[in-house]
Amino acid sequence: MNARTWKLAHGRELDLSQPRVVGILNITPDSFADGGSYNTTEQALERARRCVKDGAAMLDIGGESTRPGAMRVSTDDQIARVIPVIGAVRAALPDIAISVDTTRSEVARYAIEAGADVINDVSGAEEDDAMLSIAAEMGAGLILMHRLAPPDKDSFSDRYESAPKYADVVASVREYLSERIAAAQRAGVDASSIAVDPGLGFGKSVEQNIELIRRTKELCTLGYPVMSAASRKSFVGRVGLDRDSDPSERLGASVAVTVLHAQEGALLFRVHDVMEHVQALRAFAAVRTPG
Repeated sequence: MNARTWKLAHGRELDLSQPRVVGILNITPDSFADGGSYNTTEQALERARRCVKDGAAMLDIGGESTRPGAMRVSTDDQIARVIPVIGAVRAALPDIAISVDTTRSEVARYAIEAGADVINDVSGAEEDDAMLSIAAEMGAGLILMHRLAPPDKDSFSDRYESAPKYADVVASVREYLSERIAAAQRAGVDASSIAVDPGLGFGKSVEQNIELIRRTKELCTLGYPVMSAASRKSFVGRVGLDRDSDPSERLGASVAVTVLHAQEGALLFRVHDVMEHVQALRAFAAVRTPG
């Protein structure tokens, strides 16, 4: 694994010579694991401070749930939810990197202007035609994710009646991400600003998610940082507990998946439980790196 620097907006950079933890901050009433927990700016800022204290290198702030079956949220409502929080976090924590979790270019623009540095687009920047040009214009970091269907048409990984159809899930995800990288660069996004996300839990069965983790090195050959976003997801609970489970029960399995994904080459880890994942990744790095 080669050291690299991820270029973000506002002249900010994130050192990815070691795995980095991204703390989740959902300003939503309906997210699957923490919906309704941070619905005021004060609650969100308290969560942000705790994430940074626990070792997060970035905060991912979103105003629309992407859990399977979630209802869509308008652009205006997303802006009303996330922009005050981003402004407050930037003022209180000037050194932390911030990403905005959105598929709407107008939300992304307002977020970057308010102090965010990265656009985390779970549609691979396909849902909104202006997203790539906004990322390029504003010099933002850009996370491109693979999904098979939008959340309102998807299912939890362990509840499919039949598994989503792929000839080879890893090859399909890699090809899609390669195409989206090329589109981003054609739009003017700096190659050093791009990261990719295989979309664990988005249009993949339990077994397909595990295969994507197991073969992450094939995604790393694209040459871009890979984000792991497995925290508390249903497939993690299914493999860790071997039964139906509540997201709050999935911490141990989430940490194990994170360490295994780091071993396969993932560098960014979007998580709910920051302290536990930071400790696990520091231990992983210490064992892996002589001296």
